[in-house]
Amino acid sequence: MSQPESVPRPAPEAVSLDDVDLSILEQLVGDARSSQRRIAREVGMSPPAVAERIARLERAGVIRGYRAEIDRSLLGFSLVAYASVFAENVLKDPDEVLEALAALPEVEEATIVAGSMDLIIRLRVRDHEHLRRCLFEHIGRLPGVSRTETFLWLRSARPKPIDRDLIRMLRG
Repeated sequence: MSQPESVPRPAPEAVSLDDVDLSILEQLVGDARSSQRRIAREVGMSPPAVAERIARLERAGVIRGYRAEIDRSLLGFSLVAYASVFAENVLKDPDEVLEALAALPEVEEATIVAGSMDLIIRLRVRDHEHLRRCLFEHIGRLPGVSRTETFLWLRSARPKPIDRDLIRMLRG
């Protein structure tokens, strides 16, 4: 019998990685556009052997994808806000709430949390009026949402390259 979606699943078991796998991951984290030939030179293997290692890491789910990083503010979405969401019965069907939030194009991330609030969402909007409409016309009208509390983003620290740090920690 499979578990219902709303029941937390146990954390997946860590994949066994050797030093070569970790070196390849470190190269890809540094530059996801690195050629297999360049990575092969860096790790001392042939390009076909590196290609097979990368394919195995993809199949195992260690490498989940490759993406272009876009400066959203240059597209006109320069305002970032965080909203804590207070909801009724969010734990009864969390997937319904998360899916409804994910369907809103302004929602970058939605996370169910423990504490005084039920969810924290990160929004990307054009301006204050866009934020107001998003909060009152969309999020505030979702079933079960009783209220929100909004925080405006002012500035972030430079993103920490945590993937590289974790890989180095695994290497000992």
